[in-house]
Amino acid sequence: MRIITGIARGIRLETLEGLETRPTPERVKESVFSMLQFELENRRVLDLFAGSGQMGLEALSRGALSCTFVEKNLDAMEIVKKNAKKTKLWDKCKIINVDYKDYLRNSKTAEKFDIVFLDPPYSQKIIPQILESLVKFDMLNNNAKVICESEDDVAYECEGLETVKHSKYGRVFITVLCKRGGNIDG
Repeated sequence: MRIITGIARGIRLETLEGLETRPTPERVKESVFSMLQFELENRRVLDLFAGSGQMGLEALSRGALSCTFVEKNLDAMEIVKKNAKKTKLWDKCKIINVDYKDYLRNSKTAEKFDIVFLDPPYSQKIIPQILESLVKFDMLNNNAKVICESEDDVAYECEGLETVKHSKYGRVFITVLCKRGGNIDG
């Protein structure tokens, strides 16, 4: 697993051993960032189930302004920290060790995001609830993109968000939603 392009290009990332986390496959990551390539510059990113931090770090490497990494697993959070330091992107990172529910519930702040990566444990089937929370708590800027990774062939929907892309990559499905008024090519 490595950073594909940008200022940290080629740097290999660590990942947590075992089955606690499931890194996004390289092919899927490349496809997602192909879709977002002109959407990243100076954007605020939320990597809600950070794991190793690879999605948020890739966004930072490609010009995102900042990334908030949320990860409840303490060991995985330590990996995110190591990877952020290794890529020299640490100063653009906010790393929070908390469950996603607590983060969403307690994030009724002024912080809003332009890009959100959602890659929860597939078995939990919680993407619809998370989408509703992002909208309910007004956590998305206009034209924000939410990228959902799952193993289900479901084009997720949520009031206030428009599903603009749904694709299959092997056994992984990616759904891209946009806060109304936004657009993404593809």
